[in-house]
Amino acid sequence: MVAMIDDCTALILAGGDSRRMGQDKAGLVLDGKTLLGHVTGIMQQVFPRVVVSVRQLRGEVELPQVCDEQPASGPLAGLIAGLARADTPWVFAVACDMPFVTPAVVRHLASLRDKHQAVVPMVGEHPQPLAAFYAASALEAMRASLESGDKSLRGMLQKLDVRYVSEAELRECDPQLRSFVDLDTPQDYQAAKK
Repeated sequence: MVAMIDDCTALILAGGDSRRMGQDKAGLVLDGKTLLGHVTGIMQQVFPRVVVSVRQLRGEVELPQVCDEQPASGPLAGLIAGLARADTPWVFAVACDMPFVTPAVVRHLASLRDKHQAVVPMVGEHPQPLAAFYAASALEAMRASLESGDKSLRGMLQKLDVRYVSEAELRECDPQLRSFVDLDTPQDYQAAKK
């Protein structure tokens, strides 16, 4: 049995609009389980505490849930609410539409947290802020970013001490980078089913 990452809460973001998908992504079924169920199962292998970030409470979700402090402010609001609620020094934020994220990738990212406020993977030159670690010490800067009117995760990252993790480094524990496949559109969902 591999040790749990005890100083961290997993925060699954399931409060999005799912505009491109056209239906609630958390409830989409893949191999007999919802996307939220897939991500939850993986997070429970790595973290003793798992919380789901939602816009409004979801009756079908058995895990603790946290609602956005500021409505209609996107994933940054979910991240802030989750970090504020967590009673751990760290949060690992992951989107509910990333069913292939692997414990190996999560553990590798966790090993890089020393002295940083965030550990963020880079895939194809793009940061992946919804498969990343955030320190509780980043909360003030995140709130300031949102209060300044910048709802973007990238804008928020510019205000933190971030350890970016290169694609080459990620491929050492996830050769095809499947952990970072997110299902945004019906086409993505159909491809994942295959």
